[in-house]
Amino acid sequence: MQGGEVNAKWDLQITRGGARYLQIVDFIERAIGEGRLVAGDRVPPQRSLASALGVDLTTVTRAYTEAKRRQLIEARGALGTFIAAPRAELARVVDMSMNVPPPPAGLDFQDLLRRGLSQVLLRSDPHLLMTYQLGGGSASDRAAGALWLEQVFGHVDTSRLVACPGAQAALAAVILIRTRPGDAIVTEPLAYPGIRAAAARLGRRVVVAACDADGMLPEALEAASADGATLAYLNPTAQNPTTHTMPASRREELARVAGQRHITLLEDDPYWLLTPSAPPPLACFAPARTYYVSTLSKTLSPGLRTAYVVLPEGTRGDDLLAALRAFALMAAPMTAALATQWIQDGSAMALLDGIRTEALARCELANRWLSGIGQLPPSAIHVWHRLPAHWTTHQLTRAALAEDLRVTPSDAFHDGPNPPNAIRISLGGVDDRAQLSLALRKLAALLERRPTPDSELIV
Repeated sequence: MQGGEVNAKWDLQITRGGARYLQIVDFIERAIGEGRLVAGDRVPPQRSLASALGVDLTTVTRAYTEAKRRQLIEARGALGTFIAAPRAELARVVDMSMNVPPPPAGLDFQDLLRRGLSQVLLRSDPHLLMTYQLGGGSASDRAAGALWLEQVFGHVDTSRLVACPGAQAALAAVILIRTRPGDAIVTEPLAYPGIRAAAARLGRRVVVAACDADGMLPEALEAASADGATLAYLNPTAQNPTTHTMPASRREELARVAGQRHITLLEDDPYWLLTPSAPPPLACFAPARTYYVSTLSKTLSPGLRTAYVVLPEGTRGDDLLAALRAFALMAAPMTAALATQWIQDGSAMALLDGIRTEALARCELANRWLSGIGQLPPSAIHVWHRLPAHWTTHQLTRAALAEDLRVTPSDAFHDGPNPPNAIRISLGGVDDRAQLSLALRKLAALLERRPTPDSELIV
């Protein structure tokens, strides 16, 4: 490209959705991640790009300023502006081990946070935000939770809803009130590690029910009940770690067994809102037997530390609140108020839409570079990757760490011997798409190689 020319690499369509300058920045970031723009490519002059896109000059100026801040482009004086070389941060460990939602596409999160907190301070008594409050959330918090969960259930009665300081606290509280020390909790063979940790700390046992391609087998749940288990933990939508979504028919069968055998269902459902066309939750099939837990940590931001529990029909929340107070007196009022503000003013939905869009783009990157991940939900924030036979999980995780990549081995999720030869790769925690693309390419190249003697060393 010479002079004022804008070449075909910059084939960008500006839409009405989202800030125009951020659309330009996101295009640059995405094109770098996909390899269409590489370090050293000349960036079009601002006036030329503004003319080509049909936007004003200040929009492009603002976009280039943000792209420089993200270190996507760099100015070289009279020579012009160019795509920057990979950032120095890639020399540090790229953490793909923690499941968090990705930065939202098309949104200025910092501005969203600033405006949300400003509204909270305008509408709330600052003293109430900085003092002790009753657990379970205020009437406004519960109303916001009901509004948020309308996407899942339709109408939710606020009398059945409790706002909690995160899903882990909610899960532990349900275990406390529905089981006694020594009791068994039924899970699938691969399950969220937090449920095992909570069970162990509270003196409960975990028993594993067999699965098939649709998830936990109804007859296995029935057998566990015959052995005395009264609580079953399930994560049926975009399951962590496998990303598998249980079909409606299996949910209905499990609900039937739960009713017949007087089993309480603990449904951990953090990914339903990221999973288009997901079946109705288990709580819809067994409303009188299910504690339904939905956290904002996976759909909006972990920093909100807010989860909503829908209680079983006919159940009061007093015992759950008493259990919560034993270890988590209350949610932080400031972050709970921010979650409520965002839900009520529509910011939460805008944020969710941006996260869905970004998650979809990141899934496309994972499908491009990794061959062992199977079919992904469109907006998954993690990947389950079965390893080639020449790698074991621990060889691979050690070798990846030696190359500044952190992933999670399967035994973190598996209870018992012989975990599957697989790893979980989280897509949301990496700052930007370009960095994630480079990390996935690096991991793909590692998977194709065979372990070296150095891979066997434990240091």
